[in-house]
Amino acid sequence: MSAGFIAELLALGLAAGFLAGLLALGLAAGFLAGLLGIGGGMLLVPFLTFILSQRGVEPGLAVKMAIATSMATIMATSLSSVRAHHRRGAVRWDLVKGLAPGILAGGLLAGAGLFALLKGAWLALFFAAFVSFSAWQMLRNKRPEPSRQMPGTAGQFGTGAGIGLLSGLVGAGGGFVSVPFMVWCNVPVHFAVATSAALGFPIAVANTLGYVVGGWGLQPALPGAFGYLYLPALAVIAAASVTMAPLGARAAHAMNVAQLKKAFATLLFALAAYMLWKGLSELL
Repeated sequence: MSAGFIAELLALGLAAGFLAGLLALGLAAGFLAGLLGIGGGMLLVPFLTFILSQRGVEPGLAVKMAIATSMATIMATSLSSVRAHHRRGAVRWDLVKGLAPGILAGGLLAGAGLFALLKGAWLALFFAAFVSFSAWQMLRNKRPEPSRQMPGTAGQFGTGAGIGLLSGLVGAGGGFVSVPFMVWCNVPVHFAVATSAALGFPIAVANTLGYVVGGWGLQPALPGAFGYLYLPALAVIAAASVTMAPLGARAAHAMNVAQLKKAFATLLFALAAYMLWKGLSELL
């Protein structure tokens, strides 16, 4: 473990309680990952953007570092969450098998290519737009046609590639796209949430590898930063989130469908509003 990494953790603990804030953020992200199958990225990106901005990181780079760091934490959170859902028999492993190859391809494309080319402000606005759309689809509660089913092998590969690509650009576990899509295809919402939690791991692996490649030559913005990854936040949030994800999964199975959809949509709207403000304030 490098001296810079340790020094930065100590600095976070002394600077206005940032370490406590990261711990709280990790606990909340873990709970929401288990509850809603979203990997926690929807919560982490706005708050990490704020924390990094307060640490003096340039706004556009702060958004990118928040997205990359958020995605890396999902590797740990997803494993903890999916174990809890699997025990209840709620994970559709057939859908995971069909969607995962496309997710890996789309995630690598996003992390290693498009991510480095886009301005941080546009990524923030992109985040806000897609999250708002997903929230609106959940709140509409429009019943899908009874005959609609998940697509075949080619369709699932294409869908997975889209989920991996979008997730890589906004730093989320894909639940903001995969849950509404599976519900639209008549997968019951509790099964959609559980399956989305399982999909979070290949999404996180593919995109994190892409971020490492894309940010290889980037000068560290802070002590303990590695390219786009902010390692102190990654370590603290991952450790905290894995303890809470099983509790979130337990809560998800105790809620009815309407409550789960409303909780999902409300969270997404609130976070989309913050990232919209962040993106516009940088552009204007």
